Amino acid sequence: MSTDWQNSSWQKEFLEMKAHRPNIVRLLIDGPRGIVDIWKLGSLHEEYKRLKLLNK
Repeated sequence: MSTDWQNSSWQKEFLEMKAHRPNIVRLLIDGPRGIVDIWKLGSLHEEYKRLKLLNK
């Protein structure tokens, strides 16, 4: 399995799906700055996938 870490299309779509706190918006737009941000981003990606399934 290969992951394209430069592909941010899900982040852009997730920003439009619901309201986010400013720190989450920064993380989705600018990307992670450290290990904690990477964990948060992974969690947000899982939330995005759940919302995407519910909206089908």
